[in-house]
Amino acid sequence: MTPRPLLEISALHVTYATSGGEVVAVRGLDLDVAPGEKVGLAGESGCGKSTLALALLRLLPATAKVEGRIAFDGEDLLQANWGRLRAVRWAGASIVFQGAMHSLNAVQRIGDQIAEPILLHDKTSKAEAHRRVGELLQQVGLPPARAKAYPHELSGGMRQRVMIAMALACRPKLIMADEPTTALDVMIQAQILRLIEQLVADQGISLIMISHDLAVLAETCDRLAVMYAGRIVEQGPASEVFSRPRHPYAKALSAAFPTIGDPSSRRHPSGLAGDPPDPSELPAGCSFHPRCPDRMDQCLEIDPVLWPAGPERLSACLLSAPEDVATTEVSR
Repeated sequence: MTPRPLLEISALHVTYATSGGEVVAVRGLDLDVAPGEKVGLAGESGCGKSTLALALLRLLPATAKVEGRIAFDGEDLLQANWGRLRAVRWAGASIVFQGAMHSLNAVQRIGDQIAEPILLHDKTSKAEAHRRVGELLQQVGLPPARAKAYPHELSGGMRQRVMIAMALACRPKLIMADEPTTALDVMIQAQILRLIEQLVADQGISLIMISHDLAVLAETCDRLAVMYAGRIVEQGPASEVFSRPRHPYAKALSAAFPTIGDPSSRRHPSGLAGDPPDPSELPAGCSFHPRCPDRMDQCLEIDPVLWPAGPERLSACLLSAPEDVATTEVSR
C-alpha cells in the first residue's frame, strides 16, 4: 500500500492584487511530496517557485489570494486557524531562505535566534534549549561556541549553516530550501549542498529544494519539477529530467550548462532567448510558445496540461499529448 503523501498540493492558485489589476503567479499547480522524499523545483526567476514555497506556510503578504488545497500530513493548511498554523511552522515544516543575512536578526546572538523556536514549540527550559542549540551547531559543522556570535561576525557560509540549524531546531518533517546557495562561492555551495543532503537523509526529512540550477537539483533530489509561468511543465526522476528532458523548456535549461572539456559548448553555450512572460500578460495558448523552438500552430491556441511522457514522467507539451488533443482547446 502506497503511503499517504506528507504534502499534497491540489489546484493551487496564487493571485497578487496590484495597482494594475490582479496578477496570477501560480496557476492550478498540483504536487505531492512523499515522506522522506527530496523534490526539486527548477525554473528561471519569475516562474513562481518562491511564491509557491511561501504559500505552503501562508507567508505571503496580505495582497496575495491563495486558492486550492495545501494538505500537510492530511491537514489542509489553507483552512487552519492562525494558532494551528503557528504550531505547524518550524515544528512541522520549516524554510531556509536564500539570503541568510536578511533572515537573521543583526542585533541578536545566533544562539538566541536558534533557541527561540525551541522555547516556543518544545516548552523547554532555557538551559535545555541552549544545549540543543549546541547540538544543532555541531550538526551543521559549527563549534557550539559560535552561539555567542552575531550574524555579522560569521562568513556567508557560516550564516547559511545557522539558517539550516534553525530549520532543524524543532525536528520538522519537511524543509523547504529556497536557493540556499545563491550568494555563496562554488566551494561553499558544494559544502552546503552536501550538508543539506546528509542531514535530510540521516533524519528522514522530506525536502523541497528550489533552484534555477538543474545540475544541483539532479544531484541532490529524487524527483524534479520544472516550473514555467506559474505552472509545472515537466516532472519526473531528477536525473532523467536533467539528462533526457521532454519539455522544450526543460531541454533549454539543461542545455544551458557547458560540457566540461568541450570548448565548443563553452564558446557557444546553448541558451534561451528572452524572458518568462509577464504574469499579467500571458500569451494565449501555451505560455512557452513565444520562446519555443518546437512550436506548432496549435501551440498558439491550446494550453497544455501535464500528460504522461514515459515511465514516471509528465510533460505539459503537445509533443507529449494524446493524438486527439490537437483538436481540443484546453482552458487556462
